[in-house]
Amino acid sequence: MGLSDSALAIDAGNSKTDVALVAADGTVLGRARGGGFQPQRTGAGEAVAALGPLLAEAAARAGHRGPVRVGHIQACLANADLPVEEKRLTAAVEAHGWGRTVTVANDTFALLRAGLPDGDEPTGVAVVCGAGINCAGLAPGGRTARFPAIGHLSGDWGGGGHLAAEALWWAARADDGRGEATELARALPAHFGLADMPALIEALHLGTVEEERRHELTPLLFAVAAAGDAVAESLVARQAEEVVAMAAVALGRLGLLAEPVRVVLGGGVLAARHPLLHDRVVELLAARAPKAVPVVVTAPPVLGAALLSLDRAQAPASAYARLRGHFA
Repeated sequence: MGLSDSALAIDAGNSKTDVALVAADGTVLGRARGGGFQPQRTGAGEAVAALGPLLAEAAARAGHRGPVRVGHIQACLANADLPVEEKRLTAAVEAHGWGRTVTVANDTFALLRAGLPDGDEPTGVAVVCGAGINCAGLAPGGRTARFPAIGHLSGDWGGGGHLAAEALWWAARADDGRGEATELARALPAHFGLADMPALIEALHLGTVEEERRHELTPLLFAVAAAGDAVAESLVARQAEEVVAMAAVALGRLGLLAEPVRVVLGGGVLAARHPLLHDRVVELLAARAPKAVPVVVTAPPVLGAALLSLDRAQAPASAYARLRGHFA
């Protein structure tokens, strides 16, 4: 089987990587999933090289054996936050020769494209709130709005990792008397079968509870908030404010605050549609951008990367319908 007319769509996030081999008519020929993409830890070269086995797996599932070389690589990558990072990652992908052409973009653009209609010039804003938080927007003429989104250093607040850390901070202070009382001080250690916050602090510090398990605290935070805990509720409210702040600023930069455009919401935290968070986001967004239309996307963001590859090829409407049908 030849791959020369197909595209490899890559959505590589902090926690997982999805790959889809897509034919020119929108048929998904093969898919593969792997671990997170973290060039900030491993270096761009090593992170990109780790994509190779996934690309080969997707091609093998399409019946292809041998070196992978497709028409186009559309890579939407986490941690491609700055222009210099995009250039480095593009060069690293190109060096492997997997595709005749390569486009690298931040993974937020995959979410954005997945949530926008087909056939028109893509226009809208997306906020992803998963392990971290980021926002990107597109306007007619190809204008974009972006944030560095590299954490506290660039003014960010929120995402699952940050919320888990905040929950621990407030619980620790409640337990020892420095902070406001909160049910988090009981619920967090109980989740791990521990007696109290000092035991949980020790377990996390010494590694008897693995660092990777901290993400389990984020859904617990929402559960405690839903039960009426004031501290937990305040953290959820702050997250909603941050989501809307990013969306409104991006809309403003693009001159879209008064336009009926989509604000696409995705990532694990937003896609879960926790009522306290979702309803507050909708309320605040209506106040700051009255015509904006919030849309929650639960489809895998690799769909967006694949749609971008069809956009580049100026594919017919039937190709978009076939591709979306695969992910429905």
